[in-house]
Amino acid sequence: MLVVGVVALHAWLLHGLARALSSMEPASATGPVFIARTLVLEAPTRTDAPLLAPEPSQTVVQPQAARRPPARPEKAPKADAPEQDLSAPPVAVSVSTQDAPESVQAATTVLAQRTAEPPPSAPAGASVRSVSTGMPDYDYLVPGSVRLKYKGSGTKGFLALPVSAELLWVKDGKSYDARLELGLLGFTRVQTSKGAVGPRGLEPLRFGDKTRSEEAAHFQRAKGIVSFSGNGPDAPLMPLAQDLLSVYVQLASMWGANPARFSPGTQLPFQLVEKHRSGSRVFTVAATERLTMAGRDMVATRLVCDPSAEYDNRVEVWLAPALEYLPARIRMTQANGDEVDIFWSSSEKP
Repeated sequence: MLVVGVVALHAWLLHGLARALSSMEPASATGPVFIARTLVLEAPTRTDAPLLAPEPSQTVVQPQAARRPPARPEKAPKADAPEQDLSAPPVAVSVSTQDAPESVQAATTVLAQRTAEPPPSAPAGASVRSVSTGMPDYDYLVPGSVRLKYKGSGTKGFLALPVSAELLWVKDGKSYDARLELGLLGFTRVQTSKGAVGPRGLEPLRFGDKTRSEEAAHFQRAKGIVSFSGNGPDAPLMPLAQDLLSVYVQLASMWGANPARFSPGTQLPFQLVEKHRSGSRVFTVAATERLTMAGRDMVATRLVCDPSAEYDNRVEVWLAPALEYLPARIRMTQANGDEVDIFWSSSEKP
């Protein structure tokens, strides 16, 4: 009975305490109140939206914590914002990496060093190409006035015939006059070239070619064309334009300024103008040879210009330093096999 009474007393006390706690108001702010909640994290739903890559101009640093900063409200675009000038040089932006991880700081330092390094310079003697015209940049030292005489032979089919020739080169201040005469059994062919001497060597104005009657090509530099005395159409005047005669002196001017620049295999392009047409031709530097002419030995560099069209001649020329790099030998071979081969014999003042 005593035990039953004790149990009944405890039950009555606990019941009264529960009713008292349920009827009480929340406590006043005399101390902190803690509220415990249980959060259930669900896996994010997969969407088909494409991943967005950061723009190249931004530096993305992955934070070490998993917290995400609150989104910033987007700014409305300006109504009269000017278009970006893509031709303007890039602007250097200073980015502080003091609070970034060590790996990011190291990568930023290497990138800054690479950006500050200047680009490698072109090798010595390399041909520098102009951005505006694509024209190779050469130095020129035009030879002095002289009269060169040649002797040689020509072939016509199975016949071998003696040939004589004379090259007259006259430079007077800023103008020049050149004349090449070939003689074969009483027949002559005369080529003439007249023009100016400028920063880029020879600038022809007129080229003439005469056997029975003369035909001529005119370099109209103000109009940017080459016109012909016949009925041939005009041709555009291109950089490095020379005629069949002036090109020999132009090559001598290039070698006179810097002969070590032109190693075997170097290709030298020209627009080569004839009496009734023009075309792109390339002279290729061959080996240096020793020639024996008129009882005298000369060292000369051989250049070869192969045909680029059906009726072009194959031209070979030997430039000799003893002649201020004017031709010591010229050999011209036609498409049918006929050729003229002339060698230097003497030099005179004009």
